[in-house]
Formats: sequence, C-alpha cells, structure tokens
Amino acid sequence: MEAITLTQLQARKIILEAAGLARKAQFGTGIEAVYRLIDHLGFVQLDTNYVVERAHHHVMAARIPDYEIEWLTELAGEGRIYEYFSSDAGYLPMTDFRFSLPVKQAFETQGKAVSKSESNLMKQILDQVEREGAKMVGDFENDRSEASSGWWDWRPAKVALERLYFEGKLMISRSKSFQKVYDLPLNLVPDDIDLTMPSAEEYARFIICQTLTALGIASVKEMNWRSRRVKGNLVKKELEKMAQSGQVRMVTVEGLKTPFFMLPNQEIKVDLSNDVFILSPFDILNVFRHRLKDFFNFDYQIECFVPAPKRLYGYFSLPILAGDTFIARMDAKADRKQKLLIVQNIHFEAIDLNEITIAQFIEALKAFVSFNQCRDITFKRSNNETYLNIIRKSLSGNGSFLF
Repeated sequence: MEAITLTQLQARKIILEAAGLARKAQFGTGIEAVYRLIDHLGFVQLDTNYVVERAHHHVMAARIPDYEIEWLTELAGEGRIYEYFSSDAGYLPMTDFRFSLPVKQAFETQGKAVSKSESNLMKQILDQVEREGAKMVGDFENDRSEASSGWWDWRPAKVALERLYFEGKLMISRSKSFQKVYDLPLNLVPDDIDLTMPSAEEYARFIICQTLTALGIASVKEMNWRSRRVKGNLVKKELEKMAQSGQVRMVTVEGLKTPFFMLPNQEIKVDLSNDVFILSPFDILNVFRHRLKDFFNFDYQIECFVPAPKRLYGYFSLPILAGDTFIARMDAKADRKQKLLIVQNIHFEAIDLNEITIAQFIEALKAFVSFNQCRDITFKRSNNETYLNIIRKSLSGNGSFLF
C-alpha cells in the first residue's frame, strides 16, 4: 500500500476524530458512552490533582454531556474496566486485560531488586489479603522507622502494596473518597476474561493498533511511549512488518519531516462541528507536547510541575479548543466550600474570535462550572480584556453568575 500525504488540516481533523473531539457526544451519551470511549482510546489517564475535577472525570465530561462521576466506579464494579498502567496510571477496558501482563512481568523482572525484608513483607501482606479480603493502606500499622521526608517517602507497607499492584498480584479499586483499595485479581477480573500471556509479537501489534486507534495518526515515538514499561519490546520491528503487509499505512504530513502511520481503514475526510471544549492537561490530545506544536501550533505545558516564578499562564491551565484550533488556556481552581470556580487567568491565543466562538466558549464555561459542582464563577485577569468583558457581560456583567 502506497504512502499517503496529508495536509496539516487533514491531519488535525483525523487526530480530533480519533480523540473523540470532532463533535460533542461523539460516543453518545450515558454510561455506555463512557465505556465506548475507554474501549476506543484503550487508556484514559487517571490523576489525583483536585484543583478542578480530577482528570479522568474531566476527559469524560468534555465528551459526554450528561456524564456523572459515579459511572467510572460502576463500570469498574461491573468488571468492564480496571485501573492499571499503560504509559501512566489510568482506566483500561477489561477486554484488553491480557495485554497488561507483559507490563506486570516487566515490573517484576526489570524493576529494582527486592530485599529479603521487603519480600517477606510483600508475602505477609498478600497472605493477609487472601485471608481477610480487600485492604487499604490504613489497615496496616504504621511501620515507618523514621519520620517521613517528603511526599514520595512511603512507609514499608505502602511500598509493598504498590509493588504487589505493579506486579499484578493485587489490583486496585477505589473508595468513595478516592482512596486505593487493594484486592486479589480473582475478585475483580470476570471469569470469561482471557488471562494468557501474549507473545512479544502480539503485545507489540496490540500497542501499534491501540495507539493508532486513539491518536488517528502517530509516529514511532508515541508507540514507544505507550510501550515504554516493557523494555526490549518489538514495536519497531513489528511496525515494519505491518507496514510492508499493508496492515498499517505510511503517512507523510505536509511541513513535517517525521514519518507517520495510520490504520488502513482510517477515514481521511472528517467533518468537525467547531464546538468548544475545555480540556484537561492529561487529555489524550494534550499529553504529547510535540504533537500540539507540530499539528496545532500550540506550545503548551502543564505548569503545576514548574516552579511558581517561572510559570507563564498559571498552576493548572486548561487548554481551550474550538474546532481544530486552540484559542486559549485557562488557569482555574474550584473552591468547593464556596461553590465558586475561580478563574485566575484566561490567556487568549493571538487569534481573532468571532461572536459564535465566544458564545460557544461561554456555554462551555457554564457546563464546566456545573461539572465542578460550583454555582458561581469569578475571573481575575486576562491578556484580552475585550474578550473577557464580553464573557463577563454575558455571565451577568459583574464577573460572576448564579445558576
């Protein structure tokens, strides 16, 4: 199959269609839409940051208008999705469970060596879970010998639980307060799920197809990111075979030197609705900074990991997408006691926005306030007072509104 050349616009549309952002409710509505989205993307990143509603819920709410945060817990409880690692921690479809086994094997065989005392503690904890049922960290005595030195200075029981989780000997569910609950896989994985270890070739081909499904078009770089937990994987080798046999299609994009790939059944003509989406920094569209630069001319970085004096836009700025263009980034924080969404900064890109786009942005803001269980919104500053004043006027004229 011959390579195909795409324009930048065609590439952007394919990427947005794959991400579920070509139009609102692209995967439908209700809890089944949540499952369809996770099944399509193969992985939805989970994050504990609670400045605004957590990232995994944000990803869903951006695409599913009637989303309810309880639905992820329901799907996990039904054994249709589970929490584990792909490139990072996230929710995955249970039907793909066997492809997590190479990652678990890699954690066990390629990770840091375990001391005798650590091994004994892991065995003791595993035995206790087998006898007594699911456990949380708080169920174990504080076995720290010295005072904690920081956020990641876990006590031995926590380290043991996480190691057992990484290696697949335990799995995780979540309490109502989002605390981890550790349990045996046999209690969480349905009986009809295939548990056979995939071959190295099968695993590589799974990663290739999953990446291309979720990203639309992708380079080896993104595929390597998704498979990075398994060292010495065969992604590059199997990709060459699949390209030669026509199972993937080689792609060039005008203005870019990187070779790309896509699935042969990928639709080239994609229609966008030009809807406005307020996105999470951990959204599938935003996790690869180089793709945002290459395809969208959008230089984005989540700045919660940047020292405060060096931040340009704010601690947790959210990308704002309109159609195929990023129009702004918004640093927001939910004050849940006051039920107030505080917008510290809206930085608009150097783009002229028409009345329709601004109106759609205002509607997206209203939905975002409600999603964060707030009733009011207040704005602190912006680099474009004209646009901000239009938004303020629409939302009551004084910078806040009440549902």
